[in-house]
Amino acid sequence: MSYLQNVLSTRQTPQSAPIPGTDQVPNSAGGFAWAVDDWTRLDRFLILGSEGGSYYAGEQKLTLENAATVKRCVELDGERAVRRIVEISDAGRAPRNDPAIFALAVASAWGEASARSAAFRALPRVCRTGTHLFHFAGYVEGMRGWGRGLRTAVASWYSERPARDLAYQAVKYGQRDGWSHRDLLRLAHPKAEPDSAHNALYRWIVKGWEGVDEEPHPDPDLRLIWACERVKRVGTREEVAALVAEYGVPREAVPTYWLGQAVVWEALLQGMPMTALIRNLATLTRVGLLTPHADATRRVVAQLTDGERLRRARVHPIQVLSALRTYAQGHGERGNHQWAPVAQVVDALDAAFYTGFGNVSPTGKRWMLALDVSGSMACGLIAGVPGLTPRIASAAMALITAAVEPNHSLVAFTAGQGGYGGQWGGGVSGLTPLALSPRQRLDDVVKTVAALPMGGTDCSLPMLHATKHRIPVDCFVIYTDSETWHGQIHPAQALREYRGRMGIPARLVVCGMLSNGFTIADPDDAGMLDVVGFDTATPNLISDFAVGNGA
Repeated sequence: MSYLQNVLSTRQTPQSAPIPGTDQVPNSAGGFAWAVDDWTRLDRFLILGSEGGSYYAGEQKLTLENAATVKRCVELDGERAVRRIVEISDAGRAPRNDPAIFALAVASAWGEASARSAAFRALPRVCRTGTHLFHFAGYVEGMRGWGRGLRTAVASWYSERPARDLAYQAVKYGQRDGWSHRDLLRLAHPKAEPDSAHNALYRWIVKGWEGVDEEPHPDPDLRLIWACERVKRVGTREEVAALVAEYGVPREAVPTYWLGQAVVWEALLQGMPMTALIRNLATLTRVGLLTPHADATRRVVAQLTDGERLRRARVHPIQVLSALRTYAQGHGERGNHQWAPVAQVVDALDAAFYTGFGNVSPTGKRWMLALDVSGSMACGLIAGVPGLTPRIASAAMALITAAVEPNHSLVAFTAGQGGYGGQWGGGVSGLTPLALSPRQRLDDVVKTVAALPMGGTDCSLPMLHATKHRIPVDCFVIYTDSETWHGQIHPAQALREYRGRMGIPARLVVCGMLSNGFTIADPDDAGMLDVVGFDTATPNLISDFAVGNGA
C-alpha cells in the first residue's frame, strides 16, 4: 500500500479524508469539505432559511446551527450584521423574509447597544407589512422583554407610517401567529394627535366602530376603513364588488361567503398586489374569471410579464416557481380544489421566473453546469415551499445561466444504469447528460429532473469527465449541498488536475443549495467561488466571476 497515495498526497485524496495541509472539516455526510465562515453562512441562512432541514441534519439541528451563527455575527459586529440583514431583505434577494426577521430579532436581543439601536431603526425596512411585524414580535418576545427601546421602535412603525398605508396594513394583515395590531398598540402605546387620522385608526383597531354611515367617511385616509366596515353590511355581490373596486378593499376584508363570486374577484383583480395575484391564480381560474380568451387573462398576463412591477413588488423567482408548479398541475398541494390551467398564464409565469433574476449578460465562455441529484439533495425545502427540494430547484437555477450562455452543457450526478444511490445502491455514480433547454417550460424541466436516478455525492465528477473526454470548459458550476463523500479525489484537486491536463485556467463556482456550513470550493484558490443558490444576485455574480471581474 502506498503511504504517499493514502496519507500525504495533496493531488489525489479520497473525499472520505481531508486534503493534507488544509483546514478541511467533516461534513454532515462523513466526507470532508471546507467550512464556510460565519458571514457566508449568515448569507445562506438569510436567503435559503432552514425549513425542512437536510438529509443529514434535521430542521431543528440546522436551525439551531444557523441561529448560533447569527448570534455570533451579531456579537462580533452587530451593526455589520444588521446592514447585511437589511440589504438582503430590502432588495428582495431572499424567497422569504422570515429568516431576516428572525435575525433582526436576534440583533435586537443579543447585540451591543449600537447593534440594538441599528436593529430598531431597521425595523420598518425589514418588517414592511403587518405580518412581518407580528413575526418579529413573536420572535423577539422569546428572546427578551419589552423594554423602552423595543416599545419605541414598534410605536414608530405605526406613527411614522402614512395614515392611508397604515389603514391598509390594519385591514389586510389583521392578525397572525397569535398577535394582532390591538396587542401591539397596547404594548407600544404610539402617540397621535386627538383629531388625527392616526388616532382614529388606533381607536378603530382597539375598539372598532359602533356605527357605519351610508356615506363615505369625509377623511380620504379613513375611507378604506369605512368601506371595509360597509362591505360587511351590504346584501348583494354587486354592492360588494362596487365597494371593492372603488375603495380598494383587499380580499382579507371581504366576507368569505362572497369569495365564490366571479364579479367580486374581478373587482379584487383591479387593485390586487402582485404577490396576492400570484397566490390567487388558481382561484381566479376556478371561479371562471381566467379563461383562454378573457380580458382578465390578458390583464393578468401583462402584469406577470411586467419586469418593473415584479421588481417593485419584490417578487422572488421562488414564489413564481412555486406558483408555476402548483398552477400547471391543476390541483393544490393540500385540499381538493382543482382547475383547468390556462396555457397563457403558465407561459407568463415561466417568463416571470427568468425576469426575476434581472438582466444577465452573456460572457461567451464555455460552461459545464452540473446538478447534484443525490439523495441528500432530495431532502429539505427551498424557503419552505412544499415539494421544492434543492434537487429540483437546482435545475431551475441552472437554466438561468443556460438561457443566456449558448455554449453550455448540462449534466447531473446520477446512479449508473440499474443502480440507485451510487456505490451503496448497486450502481456506479456517473454523469448523465441532460437534454434540457431554457426553451422548455420550467414545469417540464422539474418533472424531468425529479425522475432522474439518484447517485452518490461525488462533486468531482464534472471535472473528471471533462478531463477524460478532453472537453474544453472555462467555468464549471456545481449546484450542490456540498455534502460530498463518495469520490476518490476532492473536487478542488480534480479542478487543478483539469487545469494542468487541458492548459485551461478553468474556474469553479459552487452554488450552495442549503444553509449548512460547508463548501467544496477551496477558499485559498482565487479560481473558485462559493455563492448562495436562489439569491437573485447569484446569476450575475457567476457571470462576473467567469470573466474575471472581482477576482
